[in-house]
Amino acid sequence: MSRQVYNPYLPLNEYIPDGEPHVFGDRIYIFGSHDREGGSTYCELDYTVYSAPVSNLTDWKCEGTIYHAVQDPHYCEERKQMYAPDVVQGSDGRYYLYYALSGSAGKGGFDGPISVAVCDTPAGKYKYYGDVHYADGKLLDRFIPFDPAVINDDGKIYLYYGWSLSVNAGNGKIGTLINEKIQQNMFHKSLEEIRGEADGIMGANVVELEDDMLTVKSEPKRILPGIDRSNGTDFEGHAFFEASSIRKINNTYYFIYSSQANHELCYATSKYPDQGFRYGGVLVSNGDIGIHGRKSKKRVAATGNNHGSIEKINGEWYVFYHRHTHLNSYNRQGCAEKIKIAEDGSIKQVPMTSCGLNKGPLLPNGKYPAAIACVLTDGHMPHIGNGTARGKHPMITHKENERYITGIRNGVLIGFRYFAFHDPVKLTMWIRGNGKGKFLISDGNKKHRIEIKVKAKQEWSAYTVKLTINKTAPLYMQYIGKGQLEFLSLELEKIK
Repeated sequence: MSRQVYNPYLPLNEYIPDGEPHVFGDRIYIFGSHDREGGSTYCELDYTVYSAPVSNLTDWKCEGTIYHAVQDPHYCEERKQMYAPDVVQGSDGRYYLYYALSGSAGKGGFDGPISVAVCDTPAGKYKYYGDVHYADGKLLDRFIPFDPAVINDDGKIYLYYGWSLSVNAGNGKIGTLINEKIQQNMFHKSLEEIRGEADGIMGANVVELEDDMLTVKSEPKRILPGIDRSNGTDFEGHAFFEASSIRKINNTYYFIYSSQANHELCYATSKYPDQGFRYGGVLVSNGDIGIHGRKSKKRVAATGNNHGSIEKINGEWYVFYHRHTHLNSYNRQGCAEKIKIAEDGSIKQVPMTSCGLNKGPLLPNGKYPAAIACVLTDGHMPHIGNGTARGKHPMITHKENERYITGIRNGVLIGFRYFAFHDPVKLTMWIRGNGKGKFLISDGNKKHRIEIKVKAKQEWSAYTVKLTINKTAPLYMQYIGKGQLEFLSLELEKIK
């Protein structure tokens, strides 16, 4: 089988969410947070970078750990997790890494500082450089200094940052008081600070920095509203939540962010880096909510926080985002999809796929991990907040060196998009568990079936069926039966 790349595009045991893709030279680098497989909170590991040649997105290389949390002088037991970073090349040719420390499950954070590390190469060993501050040395603490993004705009350095609640506690006088109390507790702000900001403390902001990459050159400005200031604007329903990212394309600034919906990445555009941003639309949802009018109750996978950006690689544009495994918030894997920027600058939402960065649909020949499924639903999948989902649902999980789908019960649908079918093939599924029933196999229309009968403590067993699909199509598998199954991998083999 020719070498291919799937979603997630990194090894299945690697969890690098919040991905900021940047092309430096002839390679694409992924800078992101670093979750531990099977972890119990966000960002338990140090920053690790992967890169690939822009001409071959199947050839990802681990560059190793580039920065350790303990290198930061603010590191302590309450704040030892490094959250979503960004990297930019300064006018001096060096590379600057912007990040913020926070605590377990986000506790103890959200009030900065935004810190910076520096290196002579994109994925070398970074050294702590300092904290973003005013000329008098006072740390930048206006609004909520969290989730930094940065751009070198022809020598001008702009830093974007911010955070917001995703839900309003209520309206009116009582609701306002409740919201203010929540903000005091979460963001470590005084009531005077909160009430002293005409636009509120929540939302996306931008500040220009001096050439030293640390010193604030101008006061921060609000560019996108948080949920408390979004009613009546074109951001209503898609207000800024977190995950600032910035790109400049054909003299238009694209601000990519996670909205109040939490599962979607949206974009806003302006002709200016620090004002005039208007809502553009949704780029991707990690539950395909919004695709063909899909409502949140019909999400095709468990949803949760989302963070990423867009990048042009070898002439093609992609959106990078992350998905959730283990049915919790703390096991997030990077995925990517090809996007198109229309002549008017707009970008349509794209569905999740299993092929992602691949040059095209997956080949109907070879063995594939079940964990690259982009559809995994029992019809009522949860939205995962800050923690672990309740109830019994299917999920991608792991044990030792195996990654597989578990919790497959009656009605569970598993989907892979897309395969370039053209000849009859033999499909083999490796299944274990304790159950009896059948998998209905389809491309969305034509159906085949595989009879299943497995007993507890049995090893992975092969079940096969002949498929006659003669087009590029998704491959869906729905279990109808009793008991609970697990699914390790599938193999497609051309019938001679």
